[in-house]
Amino acid sequence: MRRLAIALATLAAAASAQAATPLMSPEWAAEACQLWNKTPVLTHDLVGQAWLANDAGRGYKIVQMYRNDCGRDTRVELKIAPQDGKAMCVYGGKVATPNFNADKDYVMHASTESWEDMGAGDYGPKMGMFFHGFRFEGPYYEAMGVMGAFQAFVLFPGKIPNDPKVCPAKG
Repeated sequence: MRRLAIALATLAAAASAQAATPLMSPEWAAEACQLWNKTPVLTHDLVGQAWLANDAGRGYKIVQMYRNDCGRDTRVELKIAPQDGKAMCVYGGKVATPNFNADKDYVMHASTESWEDMGAGDYGPKMGMFFHGFRFEGPYYEAMGVMGAFQAFVLFPGKIPNDPKVCPAKG
């Protein structure tokens, strides 16, 4: 009986550790990249827009994000590139783009609470910007044109298991 209890405790600890990936950590971003590629409104709708083509000739766009209460040094990024006629995430993890272009790319940030609320579908990015401290850096008018697609993106914190109580390590 004692062995069974130890085995169950070990399994519970392993499951808990697996679910304990900090929100907006590099591991979380890798999962967000996979989820991006399974979200048709992002893969299909963004490829037909000028959004994906506005890349300074690099062949990709960068979306970085972080939680305000954890600090800008905890940013993670997604790299989005055209592949097979779709806007596909080809990288998700720690910041890897040395030449971030504020005229082409994005940094999104909000409090942990706001990310959680958007992830739960309580409100989207527009309401988040106007009333809940969701902010971004990047081409404003371009972003407004694809806000419908990014409605799906801000749901990711509610779809990817995470621990919002732990800040990611600084990168």
